[in-house]
Amino acid sequence: MSAEAAGRAPGRGRLAGRKILIAGGGQDERGQSDPPVGNGRAMSILFAREGAHVAVADRSKESAEKTVSHIAAEGGRGLAFAADVSEPDQVRNMVDGAHQALGGLDGFVFNVGVALGGQWLAGTSEGDWRKTVSVNLDAAFYVAKAALPALSDGGSCVFISSVAGRKPGSRYPVYDATKAGMEGLMRHVAMEGARRGIRANIVMPGLIDTSIGRAATEGRPSRAATPVPLGRQGTGWEVAYAALFLISAESSYVTGQVLPVDGGLTSLR
Repeated sequence: MSAEAAGRAPGRGRLAGRKILIAGGGQDERGQSDPPVGNGRAMSILFAREGAHVAVADRSKESAEKTVSHIAAEGGRGLAFAADVSEPDQVRNMVDGAHQALGGLDGFVFNVGVALGGQWLAGTSEGDWRKTVSVNLDAAFYVAKAALPALSDGGSCVFISSVAGRKPGSRYPVYDATKAGMEGLMRHVAMEGARRGIRANIVMPGLIDTSIGRAATEGRPSRAATPVPLGRQGTGWEVAYAALFLISAESSYVTGQVLPVDGGLTSLR
């Protein structure tokens, strides 16, 4: 495994001076004693390592603060915010607070998602459906609506989705539907932001070895046997490096696109 995939590579100044908000930058460790790094925490740490000043927002202030402690331990700059992004007022306060504390915003990442209820259509209640849509899709709209006017010209928006938005297999129909819907939202944000040079893109992870991923495998052991062409699950760091490319000026001519980080799962299997 490369140094990047393992989170051991040094920073290269790819986000020097940038001000980035990450919604979902904490980590649900699911009670695991030694969990692998999650996507949100990996992005927060990596972006700070690359020179960004990062606002780490999470529903759990404690979790956001833990991420910031990792950033500080490496000499980076980070601030913790508590926000339930399914609540529009809290989203507006989060964006305003990050903008004020950082002295502007050059980009944001939306990294929030749940899969509630039972499996299949029969196992999905109306309440499960509405709550999942609220967290996965409504919240992405709230964050985009609040953050887009606050971004500096030439900024970047990155949404973290899932291969479930392209291929059935999660067994949670509302999860699949909300991840597919995120693509339509992202393309609109890209179209609306283009006049100011603001880009929007999606990172689409496949099977990633995170605490949430391990909990999902405990509930459905067959998940671990999925034949990924590259022969393994990905890491939170690999998702983070894809997001780093899209949030940075290196992708200055990339917008309205979906970048799979799935070991070939969607294209080769």
